[in-house]
Amino acid sequence: MSAVKITCVIVDDEPMALKLVESYVKKTPFLDLKKKCSSAIEALEFIKEETVDLLFLDIQMPDLTGLEFSKMLPKETRVIFTTAFDQYALEGFKVEALDYLLKPFDYAEFLSAANKASTWFSMVKGKQESIVSKEKEFLFVKSEYKQLRIKLADVLYFEGLKDYIKIYLKDEPKPILTLMSLKLIEEELPNTQFLRVHRSFIVSLNNVEVIERSQIVINKQRITVSEQYKPKFLEFINNNSL
Repeated sequence: MSAVKITCVIVDDEPMALKLVESYVKKTPFLDLKKKCSSAIEALEFIKEETVDLLFLDIQMPDLTGLEFSKMLPKETRVIFTTAFDQYALEGFKVEALDYLLKPFDYAEFLSAANKASTWFSMVKGKQESIVSKEKEFLFVKSEYKQLRIKLADVLYFEGLKDYIKIYLKDEPKPILTLMSLKLIEEELPNTQFLRVHRSFIVSLNNVEVIERSQIVINKQRITVSEQYKPKFLEFINNNSL
């Protein structure tokens, strides 16, 4: 089985360390580098707009330390700490870091830590409580201690709320609430039927009623298409316009 692709960000205030870890990431086929940041504050701003699986995170940084920053991360984002000070190891594992690399470290040590991350993400993906059928016609989601079978054709849109998702359905006055990240459900949905248009919304393309400037109307609900997701949305419009 091939390794799960892991999106990652490097955070370090030392330019040489940043460059070294970047070279290691680029050598590792299952790592997909999204950004390198020279401060935790810069990384925090990026993560507000982009879902990231893994951070290679320095601990000692000005303004906001790596340990402080790690406590602000979304639940699905994991950390491998990189630091020159071994006294932080215990604190690093207390915040459930996947590993702890003590500077200076070589590529073999880096790869060992990256492989731990790959194993962890593979296990998580395999244990997801919501299972999408191979035919992509329905999914099971856990809600209020029950597994509910939901037809994809009945879904209007998904709304992400931190660790939860609201699933809005046709002819249902109330959405279904389930514990899951929007990123995980996005990976399982057929991209011919569903499109992410905002960090908090995935819409059913079959149920889009009106497109007005940068807004979609579905069942009287207006959803804004954010700049990050506009290119794919415009491609959808162009492919389906007369």
